[in-house]
Amino acid sequence: MDRYGQTAEEDIPFFRPVATAERPLAGLTVLVVEDSRFASEALRLLCLRSGARIRRADCLSSAHRHLNTYRPSVAIVDLGLPDGSGLTLIEEMDRTSPRVPVLLATSGAEREASARAAAAAGADGFLPKPVDSLAAFQAAILDHLPEEMHPKGPRQVPLNTICPDQLALREDLTRALDLLAQDPLQTSYLRKFLLGIARASHDTGLLETARALPAQPGHADRANLRALLSDRVAGMAAV
Repeated sequence: MDRYGQTAEEDIPFFRPVATAERPLAGLTVLVVEDSRFASEALRLLCLRSGARIRRADCLSSAHRHLNTYRPSVAIVDLGLPDGSGLTLIEEMDRTSPRVPVLLATSGAEREASARAAAAAGADGFLPKPVDSLAAFQAAILDHLPEEMHPKGPRQVPLNTICPDQLALREDLTRALDLLAQDPLQTSYLRKFLLGIARASHDTGLLETARALPAQPGHADRANLRALLSDRVAGMAAV
């Protein structure tokens, strides 16, 4: 039931889709808290192929608005968000009763450190970027769902990966250029955003540049990063 006293379709047993071998996440609503359009598009496609519904928030404030209205079946929270750390949201959701059945973290930063921090905050699991394997995505959720919510019978493990729209990647690269132009520069957030983009798009050049970005970038550092991002955007526009 929503805040206006209306009953949503997913709250009515008759309307709730049944999980099947082909659509093992049918009937679930996934809240994706992710600031990257490219990463969000990947998760949207994974949910679509798995039968789940998706709702998206691009920051902590937006996530709180969603959570004030409904309780998702699954939450996937990026650790680096524009208005704070996703770890704080994970801690809040882990303490809330009733708890979201499956609470996962995702990040483009170093896997071991991010996974440890997410587990300490209360996450059930960790999805390292890029999140593009249908099998890994479904397993990460099904491993933490109650048995009664699993599809019945044998299930063939899907081997395919998904390829998000490159226009979403171009949006992210353009946003990174906007962030780079800010004064003062939010270096910590920009670095996390770049790491996520680089891993999600398998861009090793951008990954190494983001890793090497100093805490206080000088004029040359900014100029080099601006040139790299501009080249990526121009190359995509020409395709």
